[in-house]
Amino acid sequence: MLALTVGSAGASAEESSDTLTKIKNTGTVTIGHRVSEPPFSYLVAGVATGYAVEICQRIVKDIAATLGKSDLRIEYVSVTSATRFVMVKSRRIDMECAATTNNAERRKMVAFSYPHFVTATRFVSLKSSNIRSISDLAGRSVAATTGTVNLDQLNAINRQRMLNISVLLNRENSDSFNLVTNGKASAFVMDDILLAGQIAASSKPDDYVISEETFSPPEPYGILLPLGDDAFKAVVNASLEKLFTSKDIQELYTKWFERPIPPLGQNMKLPMSPELKAVFSKPKEYLE
Repeated sequence: MLALTVGSAGASAEESSDTLTKIKNTGTVTIGHRVSEPPFSYLVAGVATGYAVEICQRIVKDIAATLGKSDLRIEYVSVTSATRFVMVKSRRIDMECAATTNNAERRKMVAFSYPHFVTATRFVSLKSSNIRSISDLAGRSVAATTGTVNLDQLNAINRQRMLNISVLLNRENSDSFNLVTNGKASAFVMDDILLAGQIAASSKPDDYVISEETFSPPEPYGILLPLGDDAFKAVVNASLEKLFTSKDIQELYTKWFERPIPPLGQNMKLPMSPELKAVFSKPKEYLE
């Protein structure tokens, strides 16, 4: 399903990597995170947490081992869909740990690690609205989040099918979802797993339904990294390969997708898909 090519870590990573040199000199790894993207990257009592954040915390331990610095600190910086690429390109963060789709257009600006999740674009609506297909959205108001692949896909289908959809833009996924809850939007278009997270965190999860029809084929999430810093990417990918091919990845996945998560105890109830198991069994770089 995914077009992949093999990558590997170089032995002289430290000498050739601007990011690793910066990290060694400052003693700090700067991680970009989201404030409202459960279960991947969000805040609990003001502290960054989530599946992607925890993966990056493990990567930092391996960076420390590579550099021989056991006292590396992590500085967390909040980013949005609109600012995450600028923050990586400007080196204000060393990596972004969230739910960010890897595609060819984005790889012109930033680099991506091996995939850590696979998802597709769908929409959520209230069951009572009886909206089941993309065609049912014709002439309606639909919410989307700025700076996302999902918005581009929604706009493309809107033009191609001449659906006359009115797109309501928001900065955060939670704001887009709330428009559906409040009846101000008929649907919210986003990655299916993030829609599931919003539903699980809502007060009435049984009120919502996620579409079966997709706006896209399945696509992977990766960790955002500086473009052109192959040595840093090699260290990150070597750390991910070690995690993904160990029993730890199933334990980590179960923790965030099959058990109650903080702060409200919502449960995604989402077993690992065969597609994701295949990605983890042979970690490779996605270049489709």
